[in-house]
Amino acid sequence: MPETKSVLTIGRLAKAADVNIETIRHYQRKNLIQEPKKPTSGFRQYPISTVDRIRFIKRAQHLGFSLKEIEQLLLLGSEHCEDVQTLAKEKRILVQRQIEGLLTIKLVLDELIATCQAGSNDAQCAFIDALSKKGFLNNK
Repeated sequence: MPETKSVLTIGRLAKAADVNIETIRHYQRKNLIQEPKKPTSGFRQYPISTVDRIRFIKRAQHLGFSLKEIEQLLLLGSEHCEDVQTLAKEKRILVQRQIEGLLTIKLVLDELIATCQAGSNDAQCAFIDALSKKGFLNNK
C-alpha cells in the first residue's frame, strides 16, 4: 500500500481538489483557506484537510452560495447548525425567486417567439418591434 502524505504542495493540492492553482490562491486572498508559511527552503506545505475544505467551497458554490456566504458558513461551522440552516433557507428563498423570474422571462420569450412566427412574412421582425415599443414589460 502506498504511503499517504499528510501535507501537499500547492500543485498536488490543486490536483487532489480538482481545481487550478489560481483558484487556491483566490481562496487564500478571500481568507477561505489558510496560506501556510513558506519555509526557508522548499515549497509551502498544505494540510491534507485543505482538500476537503476546497471541495466544500466548490460544492457550496454549485448550490449558489457566494464566496462571502461560504465564508459565513465556514465561520459558523458544524457547531451552529441552526444558523447554517437559516442561511440555507434564505438561499432557498432567493433561488425560488430567481426560478420564478426565469419562468416569467421564459413565458415572455415564448410569446415573443410566437408573435415572430405568426408574422414571419412581415418586412420587420415582430420580436424586435415588441422589444422596442414603449411600455413593454412596464418599462419606459
